[in-house]
Amino acid sequence: MDGLTHPRDLEAWHRWQHASQPLGRRVERVVGVLRDIARPGARAGQVVVTRGGPEPRVLVCLESRTPASEAALLAPLRDVHPEDVVVVSPERVRDVLPSWTWAESTTLASDALPGLAEQARVVLSAGHHLPLGHIARSAVGGRDTGDDRRFVTVQHGLLTPHAPPLAEGTTLLAWSEADAGYWRSGRDDVHTTVVGAQLLWDAGRPPTAVRAPQVPPVFLGQLNATELPREALADAAESFCRAEHATYRPHPGELDRGSVAVHERLEAAGVPVDRSGAPLRDLGAPVVSVFSAGVLEAAAAGLPAWVTFADPPPWLSALWARYAMAPWGGPPTAAPHRPATEPARAVAAVVQEMTG
Repeated sequence: MDGLTHPRDLEAWHRWQHASQPLGRRVERVVGVLRDIARPGARAGQVVVTRGGPEPRVLVCLESRTPASEAALLAPLRDVHPEDVVVVSPERVRDVLPSWTWAESTTLASDALPGLAEQARVVLSAGHHLPLGHIARSAVGGRDTGDDRRFVTVQHGLLTPHAPPLAEGTTLLAWSEADAGYWRSGRDDVHTTVVGAQLLWDAGRPPTAVRAPQVPPVFLGQLNATELPREALADAAESFCRAEHATYRPHPGELDRGSVAVHERLEAAGVPVDRSGAPLRDLGAPVVSVFSAGVLEAAAAGLPAWVTFADPPPWLSALWARYAMAPWGGPPTAAPHRPATEPARAVAAVVQEMTG
């Protein structure tokens, strides 16, 4: 079956994820948590609660301030009355919320989330596999109450076989029918609506990117991905960059020692490493990766984009086909389908229908 490795078992998925992480990355993650706790006034599980009103009906669990998460979970709030909204996140978010007199407080997730989730008519999240979503989902209720549907999972990235399973009874807002079926993986307890990808909608906003003449490709790194061995990902990047005189662009998550060592190896081999963080459309360069969503973002922006990997496993070839990603050596990836309704507005419409 073309679907998830763990379609239902969240504990099994967590075991796989832990086992797939290199030991050095596991150690550095623990050290990072301890360092954060050691900050003055910091406590484990501390979050920022940003309220628009005293009785919020829409709870947003924002696990991290990545562009993908903000596009999926915060952009829809432009079309939801702020008084109805409360956002729980590890960091402050008022700077990216609609203009409003937001009230901000700091507390522990375990103290704030259960009550907010019970009160809310809709809980928006990236899923119950992450800390905030897990606490909120536990507070929503059981299937007998019919409350599971108000726990809404909004897709924010590409789906591989190792994507986490969906919460029982959740409402899934997916990028496409193909993604909805893939993530559901034969289950009949998940309710799906196709809304499109706000991340790709934003990437395709006019004007289209201007391609710089005769600029070599940019290879988007994914050394932090767990679906393929890091050395295989590093070898794919190095072989392509050396053959095509491409620049390597590290993923923002490539901060562990193993990834930094790969960066140093690439530079020693004469491969330029771009740490500028400049938007891809501003670089104006062709884009190549193994399976990064950046390939679709570049195509949406009007830049030529491809994928590459020697002898791809069947799941990777299937992923390329599901997202219509073009392999290197042929015509570039076509711009993704642009829905008639902006995805953020489509998400907001679902929220408004559920809140009444």
